[in-house]
Amino acid sequence: MTTQTTKEIPEAAAVPPPGAAPAKKVSQGHRRLLTRRDRLTLGLMAGLPTILHIALVWVTALASVALAFTTWDGIGFDSIKWVGLENFRELFSNNPQFWPAVQHNVIWFVVLIVIPTPLGLFLAVQLDKRIRFSRVYQTAFFLPVVMSMAVIGFVWQLIYNPDTGLINSIIGANEPGKYIDWIGDPDLNLWAILVAASWRHTGYMMILYLAGLKGVDPSLREASALDGANEWQTFKNVIFPTLRPTNTVVLVVTIIEALRAFDLVFVFNKGAQGTELLSILVTNNIIGESSRIGYGSAIAVVLLLISLVVIIPYLVATFRKERRA
Repeated sequence: MTTQTTKEIPEAAAVPPPGAAPAKKVSQGHRRLLTRRDRLTLGLMAGLPTILHIALVWVTALASVALAFTTWDGIGFDSIKWVGLENFRELFSNNPQFWPAVQHNVIWFVVLIVIPTPLGLFLAVQLDKRIRFSRVYQTAFFLPVVMSMAVIGFVWQLIYNPDTGLINSIIGANEPGKYIDWIGDPDLNLWAILVAASWRHTGYMMILYLAGLKGVDPSLREASALDGANEWQTFKNVIFPTLRPTNTVVLVVTIIEALRAFDLVFVFNKGAQGTELLSILVTNNIIGESSRIGYGSAIAVVLLLISLVVIIPYLVATFRKERRA
């Protein structure tokens, strides 16, 4: 009897007396969503890329800025000597390759903005009409963008080969005495490389503009058609003005592509014989036989400053637009 009463007491105690307010549930507090192992894994996944980014990007960039004011042959840190602005004075006054390299970078930008950019816009407008096999065309035009620049350089080397190349074979310039050296001729090689660069850049511009066209409100096209505008008038007066954000992105991307041009030129002829670029000068001075790391860093700082002149206004305008939104 005693045992039975003892077992029933907790059950009776759990039942509230008549008329009493129901008991509140005891709060167990916030449960931890992440275990210690989860926090460790998340820290490794976020921490390692951050450390690598800081070490390989920011530290090296700041080190290049500091080395631009020194002379260093790369052998031992004790050989670093402070020279102030001497590297920049020599660069602007005594380097016969610097100003031609700047000119070539400007030519690179002008060609990319004049030829492949309008061509990419034209292709994007045509593909936006949802023609048959548009996916196939998009893949074909965008394929050069995903290919390695070194591979593109080797492909175009075969095309420009003076003996067995495609171009010379078509125009009959592959016979003795009629050879056209597209890569070795200083009057032709830069333009030949720019053709290869434009071939790749066209697909890049096509994708950017195609993404911008997908964001155009269809009601604008319908309203323009109701007003009696033809296809060209609709594009000029309605669609193209709405592509202003895309045009800004295209301009910035093209400038950056012109400044960072390196791979194609290096694969073709390593920046010699009239194809000098700022990036090539940086590489030749840092990795070349002379190994003038301080002088090469000075050229890299000039290239960085030119890039910041373009990037900073774009970032400021973008942040202002986000704040207004």
